[in-house]
Amino acid sequence: MTLRKLGCRPARTRTGQPRLSSTMRAFMDRRAPTRLVRSQIDPAPRMLGNDMAGDCTAAGIGNHIRATAALGGYQVAVTATDALGFYARSTGYVPGNPATDHGGIEVDVLTTALRSGYALADQTLFPLWGSAEADDLNGIRNITAGLSAAYLGVRLAMADMWTDTTNALAPVWDTHTPAWRGDPTPGSAGGHCLLLWDYTGTDDTDLVTLLTWGTRQKATWRWLRSRLMEAHGLAWRQLLPPGALTPAGQDWEALTAANTAYLAGPD
Repeated sequence: MTLRKLGCRPARTRTGQPRLSSTMRAFMDRRAPTRLVRSQIDPAPRMLGNDMAGDCTAAGIGNHIRATAALGGYQVAVTATDALGFYARSTGYVPGNPATDHGGIEVDVLTTALRSGYALADQTLFPLWGSAEADDLNGIRNITAGLSAAYLGVRLAMADMWTDTTNALAPVWDTHTPAWRGDPTPGSAGGHCLLLWDYTGTDDTDLVTLLTWGTRQKATWRWLRSRLMEAHGLAWRQLLPPGALTPAGQDWEALTAANTAYLAGPD
């Protein structure tokens, strides 16, 4: 039976953390595509240890690397060992010691990736990142379309964790669920990190594709809006293929400067 663990701690903010609404205003404010359908591209998400530990924040970064590579027509090998190793470095988790498995704070995990990189067997990748407002769905769609996927923190309900007799999740996560699936209150199950990959439209009942637990999970926009507690843009400029939806040069420069200033700390 597939285990699915949670591990995204409540959203936090840190002094000076990069914010996309100010550093990449033109990118965030432009009208996002009304549809972003990528059914022909396989982002090839992996479990990356999220069945053994609450390392969803680390697995999310690993799968973001893979999603970005897929858009360029190739793939990057990321293993559970890589993700669990990064989880240990970013949270203090000691592999094999469940007492240290407390999950991760997304902004701190992203800060570790920015400062120390995400180490793989043959290379270490360093992202740029910035936060978006959780209620800025247009900006989150721009992140998804222009930076390969949005890195999100959600509050899952017990109803979302329901599985059928084959241990499969509901085909579509929605806010309207039968009572027998459990408590529908956001957060009643816990916090989770996942990626937004694409969407069929922007209406409440249009479907989005989420990358989590090694698979593609469908949900409605109204479900995502009800569960969302934080959103971030994560950019692997060395992997991201150029395109009309990617940020312009001045946006890259502003994001780089914001990340550099954040690492340097307050004056």
